[in-house]
Amino acid sequence: MKIVIIGGTGLIGTKLASKLRQKSHEVIAASPSTGVNTITGEGLDRALSGAEIVVDVTNSPSFEDRAVLKFFETSGRNLLAAEAAASVRHHVALSVVGVDRLSENGYFRAKLVQESLIKASKISYTILRATQFFEFVGGIIDSSADGQIVRLSPALFQPVASDDVAAALADVTLGVPVNGIVELAGPEPFSLDDFARQYLTATKDPRKVVADIHARYFGAELDDRSLTPGQNPRLGAVRFEDWLAGLRQ
Repeated sequence: MKIVIIGGTGLIGTKLASKLRQKSHEVIAASPSTGVNTITGEGLDRALSGAEIVVDVTNSPSFEDRAVLKFFETSGRNLLAAEAAASVRHHVALSVVGVDRLSENGYFRAKLVQESLIKASKISYTILRATQFFEFVGGIIDSSADGQIVRLSPALFQPVASDDVAAALADVTLGVPVNGIVELAGPEPFSLDDFARQYLTATKDPRKVVADIHARYFGAELDDRSLTPGQNPRLGAVRFEDWLAGLRQ
């Protein structure tokens, strides 16, 4: 099959493309750097010609509230219109666990708009909501740091390795559209503050993590349900301690 990955040159897109090519599918890794731009529409029709499946793993270059909303709204509308014209039969999108529970977070609000556009289209779809990636822990820490102190919520979350995200995406991409949401989480839950401590210890970072129930996660206060999956999510295979061990090598 011809499968187009929108955002195919990024972290997840690159891993997904490799997995799908290993199964002998024709994969187009589409991004502005390869001449495909979902904001301007440049190259979309050409890339989608003959495609059966489109996987959207794009991300906004800016996380500022208005910019990220405009990105996902414009990109989503342009992409779905091009897919309809090309008779694409399955639209797959990567989203975030908890996107419907943290309205204070501008990025989550924008992703929810993206999901709504997908559900309103006439194209069969699967939305994979994943928890935070292990690879994002450094950015989470930096966003909450004040000098040598990092204030983070002790709320539970269940992060996942990007390799597991790519594997789950490959699975749902080649499966029957569910016309709904599939959740993916890591194999074990952590408190956000403990997750950060383990990372800082493994990377020999001297900063100290302080648990604070009012600490905001990109603008939102958290509780144990904010970033954790519902019942019976798919679970990744890579444990955080094993991922950390790979960093030390």
